[in-house]
Amino acid sequence: MAALKYAGLEDTDSEEELPPGWEERTTKDGWVYYANHLEEKTQWEHPKSGKRKRVAGDLPYGWEQETDENGQVYFVDHINKRTTYLDPRLAFTVEDNPVKPTTRQKYDGNSTAMEILQGRDLSGKVVIITGANSGIGFETAKSLALHGACVILACRSLARGSDAVQRILGEWHKAKVEAMTLDLASLRSVQHFAEAFKSKNLPLHILICNAAVFGAPWSLTEDGLETTFQVNHLGHFYLVQLLEDVLRQSSPARVVVVSSESHRFTEINDSSGKLDFSLLSPSKKEYWAMLAYNRSKLCNILFSNELNRRLSPHGVTSNSVHPGNMIYSSIHRNWWVYTLLFILARPFTKSM
Repeated sequence: MAALKYAGLEDTDSEEELPPGWEERTTKDGWVYYANHLEEKTQWEHPKSGKRKRVAGDLPYGWEQETDENGQVYFVDHINKRTTYLDPRLAFTVEDNPVKPTTRQKYDGNSTAMEILQGRDLSGKVVIITGANSGIGFETAKSLALHGACVILACRSLARGSDAVQRILGEWHKAKVEAMTLDLASLRSVQHFAEAFKSKNLPLHILICNAAVFGAPWSLTEDGLETTFQVNHLGHFYLVQLLEDVLRQSSPARVVVVSSESHRFTEINDSSGKLDFSLLSPSKKEYWAMLAYNRSKLCNILFSNELNRRLSPHGVTSNSVHPGNMIYSSIHRNWWVYTLLFILARPFTKSM
């Protein structure tokens, strides 16, 4: 009883009645959460019953869901000309009974981005995603934006980035999305992007290093480096360095580096076991597109691991991720043989 009194729960008779200072709210996608105004915190579980709930059904006729400037959901009753932060469907909630985890993992290759983000309110979070105008980057940007995050699509082509923004706005007209120019094949462009982002005076909670080239013919960037190495690794490395101070100031924050299982099929050491820098940006004579890609993905993982070691004490975590084998996107566009292989594998791999 003493514990209940301390928590402010002894004054309520009903299990569903909220204690003093608590308020029931809903997210954009209908999940119920609870705000404790005394301690200024929120939680998914009912403070007394410990249950999770979600609203059932659509909004009543004449009602519309909106979001205020602080990202909080409110409701407009057009018939009676009034607004409220109380979801009219809260009288018809259903209990969420999460199944206790078994030996099988919660998510697998069939899980969708929207399923994983279900019930999460990302309002107020700022996200940068490189290569977000297509493929995995676009699906990631769309999913995060539809859950309230402010998403910046960092794209080599501003026109294609702007088109991606319009596609997201077509799904939810109030999504907070913006396209900015970033060409990872130019260190000058990376610097300009970082400066432009910092000029916005925004925090940065999530940086997703997604952009990549695959199977590209040998070429040098304007910085004199092999293109696959610079676009897939070095450009992202430089971008993180330039934005590290913003990530620290925004902690808790995270960096996600999209790598690949292909990293296992290469090495960057010479015969004596020492790092061979000539392998990272090889000459045309020593270049093989698949090996160049594999090495760049190995660099991604080594970088992410070291970044996490250095920044996690400051509230910034870093993870590398394998998105799935041969996902059908535009990454294979550089050679018809790769395109054919991806088409043949498409029925057996994850969809975008």
